[in-house]
Amino acid sequence: MTNAKLCDRFRGFFPVVIDIETSGFDPKLNAILEIAAITLKMDDNGWLELDETLQFHVQPFANAILEPTALAFNGIDPANPLRSAVDEKFALEEIFKMVRTGIKTNDCNRAVIVAHNAHFDHSFLMTAAERASIKRNPFHPFATFDTASLSGLVFGQTVLAKACETAQIPFDHKQAHSALYDTEKTAILFCEMVNRFKRLGGWPLANVSQ
Repeated sequence: MTNAKLCDRFRGFFPVVIDIETSGFDPKLNAILEIAAITLKMDDNGWLELDETLQFHVQPFANAILEPTALAFNGIDPANPLRSAVDEKFALEEIFKMVRTGIKTNDCNRAVIVAHNAHFDHSFLMTAAERASIKRNPFHPFATFDTASLSGLVFGQTVLAKACETAQIPFDHKQAHSALYDTEKTAILFCEMVNRFKRLGGWPLANVSQ
């Protein structure tokens, strides 16, 4: 297969890998503290690979609830001045700008979030975009590609670290729960699963006569 196009692989969707670290589980009450996004590209032979990366430390929005258990889990201190945190609207607008460029470059019509347990990241992203009154949100309002489900099918593992290890992708548990690190590993895992399906002859689909 030559001159493969990303837009043909996912029915016009532009996959963007996202990971969000938060101060709790409620997207309306808890804040985004870190966000990272990695776009994907396809080479001329149809192999999926990582492309551009953006990541931000994010300031909690006004009156956000910061759950101590969540902060202990991800190890983030929102008050640390060395974080160089930005406003969530700025972070989202920069990511959305990168995503819209990718959509146009790849002749896609809309972006779709790729994430591990994607409903969580999708809900925080959409809620934050609404809170920030961002009108040009390039992401599909409900569709996602969930690598937890996909890795459960492909590798029999739903935990990111275990799925990566089963796929022979190195995983450093000390760096886990950093948005950038988890996004990179999720992106590599997603590409491996898509490319593995291609290697097995599952893509492109053979024409079946009716």
